[in-house]
Amino acid sequence: MTFTSPLQQNAIKIMLLGSGELGKEVAIEAQRLGIEVIAVDKYENAPAHLVANRSYAIDMLDEAAVLEVIEKEQPTYILPEVEAISISALFEAEKKGFHVIPNAEAVNKTMNRKNIRVFAAEELGLKTSGYKFVKTLNELKEAGAEIGFPCVIKPVMSSSGHGQSIARTAEDIENSWEIAKEARGDASELIVEEFVPFDYEITLLTVRNETGTTFCDAVGHVQEDGDFVLSWQPMNMSEAALEKAKYIAKTVTDGLGGRGIFGVEFFVKGEEVYFSELSPRPHDTGMVTLITQSQSQFALHIRAVLGLPLDYTTYGSGACGAYKATNESKTPTLEVPDSVFTDKSFVRVFGKPETHVGRRMAVSLVLDDNVEIAKEKALKMANSISDS
Repeated sequence: MTFTSPLQQNAIKIMLLGSGELGKEVAIEAQRLGIEVIAVDKYENAPAHLVANRSYAIDMLDEAAVLEVIEKEQPTYILPEVEAISISALFEAEKKGFHVIPNAEAVNKTMNRKNIRVFAAEELGLKTSGYKFVKTLNELKEAGAEIGFPCVIKPVMSSSGHGQSIARTAEDIENSWEIAKEARGDASELIVEEFVPFDYEITLLTVRNETGTTFCDAVGHVQEDGDFVLSWQPMNMSEAALEKAKYIAKTVTDGLGGRGIFGVEFFVKGEEVYFSELSPRPHDTGMVTLITQSQSQFALHIRAVLGLPLDYTTYGSGACGAYKATNESKTPTLEVPDSVFTDKSFVRVFGKPETHVGRRMAVSLVLDDNVEIAKEKALKMANSISDS
């Protein structure tokens, strides 16, 4: 692999379609290798805009707008970083010879819950919870009765838990229908999932390219309203369950193909492992790798894209706590106490231009020999942050 200055015309150039906090870390890792970064999002001053060589704010669901910026910039690699992107633009870009990561069809299969669930359960035969897809309130009521209560109701396309709810009885269905309209994406179709009384859930960060497939240590996490508040690594789980998760993750990522990191989510009940979801890019729960690994998930993503070796060193146990805004502001200020910065802890502030109540604005990161202590410290540090 040959690297050149981003000021040279033959420099490697990546385009991020989606420029939030995860894209920002990808951009930083790419620039550490002298790669030119073009950051695209639907709003100005998104986190990755702050560190990219150039940035654009466009309607990313508009095929013409996406293709226009691709044609203008001529990127070596296109990295979709969010679900809400014009998939037709990605297929057209591939036809024109551009390299989409991992590939346009993989993005198509994973950009909404319907495609990836059908692919995993019906094409690959992987174990998942029961599910039904619905488009109307009456269909939702019928599906709830068929699946049984409690059941989980999610828009087929959304992120960070927006529009997701649990219907515990038939009386909750209409409220879930209204909550689904808050989707950050497409709420025209919903997935109704059997509620699995799992012991815990994990993300298995799976990295693949021509050099092979690598797994990071399993990441445990706690979610509230579908969005993570705490993640840690490694997750204490049986070797049998871990091997099942690795088998499923490799099966589904091999089926999708391409290069890059995949965040593969599972529910685990005893020794049973259920495939849940998959993101073909860095995962929010994987931010813990910023402190636990010599090569974070973001560095591994860039290495995978470039076809480089995927080796890394694990530093030990760690945890990541999310800070979510408590105020609404167009000129936000975060107050971070000095005490969170130690030899084994720090904070990453995303630099989002506005706060909304519940919007994730920063994470605390802690390394400790004892993962339970790391979790306690990470939550305490995240809770010590405030916004105004």
